[in-house]
Amino acid sequence: MHSKIPPYIYQKSNVIQLILLTAAFALLFINIFQPFNSRNWYPNISEFKYFFFSSLIILTGMLVVVVSRLIMLHYTRTRELYVWQFALHVFAEVVAMSLFYTLFSRYFPRIGAERELLEIFVQSSKNTAWILLLPYSILWLYFALREKNRLLEKIAKTESEPVSIKRNLIAFPDEKGEFKISIDQENLLFLDAADNYVTIHYLNKSKLSHYLLRNSLKWVAENMTNETPLVRCHRSFIVNLDKVKVLRKTKDGIFLEMDALNTPDIPVSKTFYPHVMDKFSKYSV
Repeated sequence: MHSKIPPYIYQKSNVIQLILLTAAFALLFINIFQPFNSRNWYPNISEFKYFFFSSLIILTGMLVVVVSRLIMLHYTRTRELYVWQFALHVFAEVVAMSLFYTLFSRYFPRIGAERELLEIFVQSSKNTAWILLLPYSILWLYFALREKNRLLEKIAKTESEPVSIKRNLIAFPDEKGEFKISIDQENLLFLDAADNYVTIHYLNKSKLSHYLLRNSLKWVAENMTNETPLVRCHRSFIVNLDKVKVLRKTKDGIFLEMDALNTPDIPVSKTFYPHVMDKFSKYSV
């Protein structure tokens, strides 16, 4: 299976940086260091003319890279780029730019006419490969390092962020304060008193279940209903307002219908009715 080029290599912003920095590198490198014995190509021209000719060659020749990268960007909009395709693309850039440099050097300035076309092309190919591949390599390493740092920062940010737990668990301790059971708020239905115990009714995999907790309903009402949708509605019952489907008034009193099958209607006593309605109105806002 062919290896693919990482997308950041042909990302639009990176391509623009590649073109600009390669042009700047080539311009400075040629004019400051005058490599490959380039100054002797035109021994009889002034420094100013050398700067002018070399700059003109480089800046005009970079149009090859611009056109090449535009073709690459268009190609990668709908397809992925493989390593062999990318290598062929860069090779074509070197050949095209070398050919341009060859024709430019042969016919402008005229002093280049003293050199053979093949000689100029071979030398131009070597020079172009160095001038293009050196900044290309540096920038590719820079892009890879930047991408790696971006991914590491993303991972570190993800790990440092507090985990958002959608499930709100309500933990129930016994009369000694020891944790006994924790139930998802959305599955908790109601609690009823049974002597010195509290029976917790809840849904477990959509089935009605219960847990017998050694504690008093009064303690649960006083310590666990302030920050939860739990509310005491009767001396023997605490309900989860999230699971109340209907509040019904009848001649026999007020009852709450729970949003679960096979659950009894929970009575609301006159003593706790104002408290239930008050919390219901605040909680439902």
